[in-house]
Parts: sequence; structure tokens; C-alpha cells
Amino acid sequence: MLKYSGLSSGLLAAAFILNMGMANADVPKHPAPKKAIVKHAVVETSRMAWWSKARFGMFIHWGVYSVPAGVYEGKQFKGLGEWLMHDAKIPVDTYQAYAKDFNPTEYDPEKWVLMAKAAGMKYIVITTKHHDGFAMFDSKASDWNIVKRTPYGKDVIKMLADACRKYNMKLGFYYSQANDWNNAGGAAAGGHWDKKQDGSFDDYLDRVAIPQIKEILNNYGDVAELWWDVPTDMTKERAAKITPLLAAHPNIITNNRLGGGVQGDLETPEQYIPATGFPGRYWETCMTMNDTWGFKTNDHNWKSSKMLIHNLVDIASKGGNYLLNVGPQSNGKFPEPIVGILSDIGAWTKVNGEAIYGTTASPFRRLPWGRCTTKEQADGNTTLYLHVFDWPTNGELVVPGLDNAVISVKMLANGTALKSKKTADGVSITVPATATNENATVIKLLIKGRPKVTQLVASAEADGSFVLNPFDAEVKGSVQAEGSRTPNLGYWTDPKSVVSWQIKVAKTGTYTMEAAASALKDDQAINITIGDQTVTTSIKGTTSMTKYNKMSLGEIKITKAGVNTITITAVPTNWQYINLRAITFKPVN
Repeated sequence: MLKYSGLSSGLLAAAFILNMGMANADVPKHPAPKKAIVKHAVVETSRMAWWSKARFGMFIHWGVYSVPAGVYEGKQFKGLGEWLMHDAKIPVDTYQAYAKDFNPTEYDPEKWVLMAKAAGMKYIVITTKHHDGFAMFDSKASDWNIVKRTPYGKDVIKMLADACRKYNMKLGFYYSQANDWNNAGGAAAGGHWDKKQDGSFDDYLDRVAIPQIKEILNNYGDVAELWWDVPTDMTKERAAKITPLLAAHPNIITNNRLGGGVQGDLETPEQYIPATGFPGRYWETCMTMNDTWGFKTNDHNWKSSKMLIHNLVDIASKGGNYLLNVGPQSNGKFPEPIVGILSDIGAWTKVNGEAIYGTTASPFRRLPWGRCTTKEQADGNTTLYLHVFDWPTNGELVVPGLDNAVISVKMLANGTALKSKKTADGVSITVPATATNENATVIKLLIKGRPKVTQLVASAEADGSFVLNPFDAEVKGSVQAEGSRTPNLGYWTDPKSVVSWQIKVAKTGTYTMEAAASALKDDQAINITIGDQTVTTSIKGTTSMTKYNKMSLGEIKITKAGVNTITITAVPTNWQYINLRAITFKPVN
């Protein structure tokens, strides 16, 4: 997988805060109406139809790196399991010796496929070659592969392809096209520490990468998805050598990591869930179950099944797919925690899959108790699936801002009919005292017509103070709201990006502004505008984008009571990027 170490190759750094969980911001108080919105429109094609309905897939990172499993010369390395060779600067001959111990005699591809299906996953993407250059298939382009170098001596990709065909599971391939630490020339662009890595990168592409891409495209049946990674030094001319190979595979789906300006079909947020998805673009969040992609013996930081189910729901509610990773052991077995997690997720999808597969994004910007997915019905009506994470204690679930008439409402798990009524705040549903599922309980709400939602505007507190939450912002450009417990505005790489809020202010006068922020260098200036008042303030450097300092943003006058628009723009001079957390406004007494 991508290892973030700065803004290299057009990919964003891990310094931008990555969301490993869910966005559960506070609910605005005393809402006032705002314009209705419709978002996440994407033009469907027959090639993408199955993928858009699938919503959930399995990522598999498996290779020789599962033998050392994060340990080299008795030392446990903190990095990603599949990056051990790079991080420890292991010599080529030493690393290749691990292949003699790669003997997955307990590999059962049919069991893998059936576990994925039981978890509710609709497709699989597996690493055919990662950055260590080890081919998990019988390659004629390089003998650094599982058939020629291991005691196992079998093509595990072929075995998995056969199992997927048997059980009607879509199969896609990950291929690291521009980083190879073992085949000569492949490390020229992506790290070099051994004379045996010497060689021409272009020669490597012609001699190894391109022939291997042809092999995986042509030798294993239909390839549903081709997942490129880390396009180090992939110029337009180099990418142009690869794109013609796809012409014979018109149904294949590709991601956006080939390089050379090739957009591909999919945006690929890694280890985070974009706050608003990617409206108008297909996207697929890939995420680990613990902290690493490839198996590591010392990584026991497993995410809970509940968190992963919430992630699946959150992603579907924003119109994306969830590619959830497993890292098998060198013997071919999934670690036991993975087996348990997949079983838990499968128990939930078995009951609630209707609310995930074939759904589209939520019409709500944010819901206080969970998420929503939708399905348009042939008669013009719409089903809203309300995924309730926080079950109401007062027996009433309010769907804020929903203007449509309700046709029916019931519990998805058992079909129990529920009562609802229209209120000034939206639609109120009378619910049982307890949830039917501790992870997420789904209510199936059928409404008349297409969703009409009045978005809500937050109001100031009684003392006049208010907080601008990143998840309440309207964003234009590269900037995105990210994070979980402490959300932030990040990915602010384009100084033309604009962030704005609407807030109902009771008191005019002067307000102090304060926020936690991070920046890699000093004097990253922003403009804060309210009405005809603009304040320019500088964000100080914090040495790391993961380090935040609480900063005064100065004072500003609010001259109009009622609904105000607050806008933040970047000052282009010397702009790099910043991360900005919630902004607190307090009236000056």
C-alpha cells in the first residue's frame, strides 16, 4: 500500500489527518431553515453498475513479507508489514531468502472466498505483486515469484481465480507498477540501498512490469478491478505504455494511482472516510482491520466489529464502496481476530444487507444519531434506510428536515410497523425502547417522491458564543472535513478552495476567534469574512501536520443579527496547506 511520507507523486501526505472511524459531531441547536440540497449525482454506466451495487469488498495483502512479519534481526519495526524490506533496508539476497520459508500449505482459496461471501463482501482484490517485487503468480517475466522461489511452488492467484469463478465472486488485482525493490531497476524511483537494485527504471518497466501486467490481465479470466499503487516517477509517457494494455478489457475498472495524469475510474481514499464522499466520482475507501496491511506478528490493535460496521454504513451513506483489508499469515490462514470480525460483520449484513447493497447516498448532510442510505423505487417513491447508531432513550427518533409525506415505516430486522408524524423539525418516528442490534439498527422509511430535505442552520448559544464545526461546512475545492473525535478541515492544498458556514447570530458586536491548527511552515495566512468584515490571520508552523496548537485568530465584528455566512479563504502567497479544527467565536463583553 501507499506509504505516506510527504506530498510526493501527486499523492497526499499522511500528515493530513486520516479518519479511522466515524464523524459524530454535535447536533445544531435551535435550527432554522436553509436551502434544500441534492448531491452525489453520478452518471451510471453498465461497466460500473455491479461495482456501484456491491458497496463492500475484501482487500488481501499477502506475500513474502508475511514470513518476517515485521521483525528483522530480532527487532520489531513499527512500520507497515509489507514495507519491512524498505524500512529495514534489507539487502536483496537476505530478503529473497525469506521465500524459502514461504510455504502456505494451509491456503484454502475456496474457504477464503466463502468467508468473504459470508461477511457480505461482493468482490475481492488481492496483491499480485507488492513493492517487494514478489509475484504471487507464475510469471515468465521474473523468476522472483511464488512458483519458482518457494517450496509451495503453486500459483495462488490461479487457485483464487478458480475459486472465485466457482462461487460467482468478482476478482480484482492489485499491482505495484512503479516500485520494485528486488527486480533490477525497479527501485530506481522508489528507494535504493543495494547494488543489486541498480538498473534503468524504464528498462524495468519494459522488461518486468509491463509483461507482468499482461500476464495478470490475460491468464486468469475476467479481471474485475485493477488496483495500481504509488506512481513514483510515472510520467505521462511511461503511463502511456500501460494504458493500451487495458483496451482488450473494456469492462475492467481501474483506480486513480497509475500516474502520468491518468484519472482512472475510482478515487481511493486510504484509511479514512471523506466527509462528503466524492460527488460526481466513484470512490472506494480501503482500510485495515488493525494498523497494517501485510501480516505482522506484533500488531494486535484490532478495530472493533462495531467500528467496521459503522464504517461500512458511513461509506455507503456517502455513495462509496468499502474495501476492507485482511493480511493472511505465511501459512495461508487468516489470523483468528480477522475470522471473528468477518463473522460479526456477516451476521449484521445478513439481516441488514438490503440497506447497503444497491443503495445511493444520503440526502442529509449529517444526522445526529447515525446515517442514511437510499433506494429510488420504480413508482417514483424513495426508501430511506435509517441506520441508527445511537438509539434514542425517549422513544422518539427525529429525522431532521425531512419534508416528504411518509408512506410506511418499519423495523428492517423484523418488519414491525412503526408510527410516525410530521413535526416542525421533520419527521418523528415512535421506536421501541431498545435497539434490535447493538452495532446499528435499521429502520426502513418509505416516503412519497424523491427526498426533499431542508438543511438546518446552527444557532449561537444563549451567551452569544458559537462553534463552527468542520462537518457543518460547505466546502469547494480540495479542502475536506475529516477526522473522528476531533474533526478538522484538511487536504487544503489548493489556495482557491473556499469553506463557509451559516450561523444564526443573536448578538451583534465584536467576537474573538480561536482554533487549533497545524501547518508545516509559518505564515500560512487565511481570510475570515463575515458580511463586509474581513480579518486576515496567520497560522503558525507546528513542525508536523499531526501536531496542533491552539491559536488566536484575532477579533471580528458581526454587524447583523440573524443568519450570517462566515467564509474562510486562503491567502495564496506562500500557501502550502493547513489543517484547521473547529473555530470558537466568543462575544467580547
